[in-house]
Amino acid sequence: MQHFGWSLPDEGRLRQGAELIMKQFPVLRITIFPDGREWITGRQLPPDLKQKQATGIVASLAIPELQRCLPTHKTGNYLSPWLAKIDAQKLNAQETILVDPSGNWLETSTGNLWGWGYGCWWTPPLTAGILPGIMREQLFHWLQSQQQQVQQEPWTKELVQGLSAIAYSNSIIEIIPIHTVIHPSGSLKYNSEHSILQLLREMF
Repeated sequence: MQHFGWSLPDEGRLRQGAELIMKQFPVLRITIFPDGREWITGRQLPPDLKQKQATGIVASLAIPELQRCLPTHKTGNYLSPWLAKIDAQKLNAQETILVDPSGNWLETSTGNLWGWGYGCWWTPPLTAGILPGIMREQLFHWLQSQQQQVQQEPWTKELVQGLSAIAYSNSIIEIIPIHTVIHPSGSLKYNSEHSILQLLREMF
């Protein structure tokens, strides 16, 4: 079957393959190619995930040249985020925050950013050039359903200095707070145990 120039995969075979791999891995990644072929891979959850969720992590700022390629498309090109994360690990950071040429924070190498400050939630806008994120959309609507105000604004240098708590999300790690962000002129500290972060966790 053809759909807009794509061949749709065999759903029965896709489900069978996924169920086989699920016996060994809690996380599956399913890639569908234009000719209808599928590629299913599995992986384990990070071994220290619970600790990171509880206590938070250190992140560093990436250089602007390592922005994500074609952010509005979920491509297989992870070179820029991967290189940025390698640089972060040299600073003993567990994650990296991608930035635009103006220094505005965009997202981490593996997830979307969330911040609390000035009495509301903040997340960078999709127009800034970030991955849409399935978990980002779910959290956005969850917060709105809890009568929480969410601002989709660029994370400028002024904004990030006024945030009291930040975290990042994706569909595997759920929510991980960030307590320290290393940048060229020093570091910014955030409260990774802020009570407001519990509101994000409640969605799960």
